[in-house]
Amino acid sequence: MLYKKLLIICCYILLNSCTTTILTKNKSSNSLDNPFINKGFSLIYNDNYYDNKIISKKIDNRSLFIFQKNLKKNTIVKITNILNNKSIIGTVGINADYPSFNNAVLSMRIAEEIDLNEDEPYVEIFEVLENSVFIAKRAKMFEEEKKVASKAPVNNINISDLGTKETNPDKEIDKKFSYKLKIADFYFKETALLLVDRIIKETLIKDVKIKKINEKRYRVYVGPFNNINSLQKSFNDINILEFENIEILKND
Repeated sequence: MLYKKLLIICCYILLNSCTTTILTKNKSSNSLDNPFINKGFSLIYNDNYYDNKIISKKIDNRSLFIFQKNLKKNTIVKITNILNNKSIIGTVGINADYPSFNNAVLSMRIAEEIDLNEDEPYVEIFEVLENSVFIAKRAKMFEEEKKVASKAPVNNINISDLGTKETNPDKEIDKKFSYKLKIADFYFKETALLLVDRIIKETLIKDVKIKKINEKRYRVYVGPFNNINSLQKSFNDINILEFENIEILKND
C-alpha cells in the first residue's frame, strides 16, 4: 500500500515538472516568434501634456524614444504611419503614464520623420526582435543619429510645423474617418461568442460583432466609428475589462 502511494506521488511530481517545463518553453518560443504589434492612435509629445499631467514623464523632442506600456525599456520598435506607409526605427524609453486610448507617445522628431498628421495620428507599433535585420541597420546609423540629435536646436521644433508643411495633391490622405476596435481573434466561433456575451453583460457596449476572417479565425470587434470622440468613448468603455492588446483598425 505504501509502495503504491509513493509511486502515485512520484508520478504526480514528474508529470507536474514536465508540464511546467513545456509551458516555460512555449512561453519563450512565443516571445521569439510573435512580436508585439499594435495599430492605434499615438500621442505626439509636447510639454503641455506633461505640465497638465496627461503624460507623467518628458521626452526629448530630438530623440527617437517612445513611451509604450506593453514593451520593456530599450525594446527596439518600428513605428509606421499607416496612412502614408512611412516608418522609422525607435526605442522604448522609461515607463510612463499616458492615456490608455493611445498606443504610444512619440517624440516630435519621430512624428515629423514619418509625416504624422496630428489630427489623425494612426500608427503601427511593431516590436523588432533581436534577430531582425532592423537591428543591424539601426546599429549602423546610431552614431549619425546622435550627431544629428545633438546639433538640432530644440527651439526649431514645435507643433505648428506639422500643419504648415507643403502637401502633394497626388498623395493626399483619405479624409474619411472610419475605424473599428479589434478586441481579439479566436480559433473557434464559440469562444468568440462567449466574449461577445461578456462584453454585453459587463460594459455599456451592446453592439458587438463577429467577423469570420477565415476557417480558423473569428474576430470580435466594435464599430465602425466615424469620429474620434465616439471611438475613444467606446475604447474607454471596453477598457475596463483590461484586455491585453485592443487595436484600432481602419475600416476599409
